[in-house]
Amino acid sequence: MEIDGFRGRLITADHAGYDAARAVWNGAVDRRPRLIARCSGTSDVAAAVRFARDHDLEIAVRGGGHNVAGTAVCDGGIVVDLSAMRAVWVDPTGRTARVQGGALWGDVDHETQSHGLATTGGIVGHTGVAGLTLGGGIGFLMRAHGLTVDNLLAAEVVTAEGGIVRASADEHPDLFWALRGGGGNFGVVSSFLFALHPVGPTVMAGPVFWAADDTTDVLRFYRDFVADAPDELGSVVRLGTVPPLPVVPEDLHWRPAIAVACCHAGAVEDGERAVRALREFGTPLVDLLAPTTYAAFQGGLDDTVRHGWHYYWKATDLAGLSDDTVAVIADHAYAAGSPRSYSAMFHMGGAVARVPLDATAYAGRGVAHNIIIDAVWLPDESGEHAAAETAWARRFLQALQPHRAGSVYVNFLDSDDGTSRIREAYGDHTYRRLADVKAKYDPDNAFHHNKNIHPG
Repeated sequence: MEIDGFRGRLITADHAGYDAARAVWNGAVDRRPRLIARCSGTSDVAAAVRFARDHDLEIAVRGGGHNVAGTAVCDGGIVVDLSAMRAVWVDPTGRTARVQGGALWGDVDHETQSHGLATTGGIVGHTGVAGLTLGGGIGFLMRAHGLTVDNLLAAEVVTAEGGIVRASADEHPDLFWALRGGGGNFGVVSSFLFALHPVGPTVMAGPVFWAADDTTDVLRFYRDFVADAPDELGSVVRLGTVPPLPVVPEDLHWRPAIAVACCHAGAVEDGERAVRALREFGTPLVDLLAPTTYAAFQGGLDDTVRHGWHYYWKATDLAGLSDDTVAVIADHAYAAGSPRSYSAMFHMGGAVARVPLDATAYAGRGVAHNIIIDAVWLPDESGEHAAAETAWARRFLQALQPHRAGSVYVNFLDSDDGTSRIREAYGDHTYRRLADVKAKYDPDNAFHHNKNIHPG
């Protein structure tokens, strides 16, 4: 099989590397594409898209392959695979970075931190830049510097017809608006241009763990703690077990616990002051909050969410942390059967909330927190075990229904979250506007193997 104008590698089922090439982060996803087109550059991406359209093939687009729903791979179609396109070019004077569409956040942090710069990225180093960005992009720096999409200056996009355009505030501004939160519905982004900010290289960052029995008290304290937190302080609450990391004493491994992980984007001494009350609260099991490199902190959770494990997610946005909401979280967070399952709650606000709602397609500007319920089990564990973990996630979400903010982060939606939840992620007004842009740039819905927005 050949593709005109394609210089990358074409992988089919008769190749020795086929199974590795079709594998994605979520090991529960097992799909068999007809062809994997591993692109070497933007021209290859365009050639692969034209080939798919000419041969009426289902299209999946792979950047980092990290989406929990497995949208990066399809059955019987073509995977436009950007995973070999991971270059990052930093302009330290202009404080920008151009990043290819297959790069991971660890690649970006590695290059930008050489200059003491960073932009808002995910909290796991092996998360793909493209997927996280196109859905909005939440992370530890967002309260100080905005979402990833708030730092996107331009994008090189391969359209549904196989053309190449540049989207920015001045070029195709409607497409640029839609790319910033609307997902992979409008084209294949072969490269991104991001604004960078002075961060690190040394920051005050890390988690503090308390016993699960302290969850209610910790969450109530945390509610007050973040209410007065400076924008430079990003934090995530994690409820599950203590991961068996080398920096954690062995006697704490897998113990049920609540953790608050922080990263202060400013000077270390300012960070030490900002987290002092947190570190002094109650009786922590272990306190790992300390000066560390930003890059090391960003990759610190990588081994706790490994490639090939099986994952199932449920998520919602929260209006706040009322006592009733805290009670629901404390009652359900530790009811999973797998020690690898957990939930995580992100503190929003700050710079995220100051961007006008209609400036980008990301719609969750006004929420206080969002929460993800992450069921995790190993590939060799039984079907009954998998069913129990997914049931836990669904029960947890159902119990949170009265406390939801009426929205959800689109990047946290799983494969069984249908059209109603996609609409929930955007709201009716933003969804209709996205549908109009979809109709202009992809009227045939060629890019539908995603959290799909139908052409208006």
